[in-house]
Amino acid sequence: MPAPPVLESRACARQIPQTHEEPLSVEEPIEIEGTVFTVLPGTMFRVKLDNGHEILAHLSGKMRKHFVRLTVGDRVRLEMSPYDLTKARITYRLR
Repeated sequence: MPAPPVLESRACARQIPQTHEEPLSVEEPIEIEGTVFTVLPGTMFRVKLDNGHEILAHLSGKMRKHFVRLTVGDRVRLEMSPYDLTKARITYRLR
C-alpha cells in the first residue's frame, strides 16, 4: 500500500498576506510655537500662539519625567491634533 501524500504545513495555508500600506488613520500632529501666559494647576498652561490664538496645553510625559519647569513668558513648542485645535501638548521649552 503506498504512503499517503504529504501535505504542506497548515500554518502556511492560513498565513495572511503581508501588505506594506500605511494605516488609514495616521494623522501627523501640527507643530507650532507660542508663549506661556498663564500657569494652571495640574501641569496645564494657557499658551498664546504666534498667530494670536490662545489654547490650553498640558506638559508632555517626558517633560514631567525630567521635571522641566515652565513659568509665564517661556517660549514653548507645541503639538496639536488636527481634530481639536483648542488643545495641545507642550513638547519642548525653547531658550
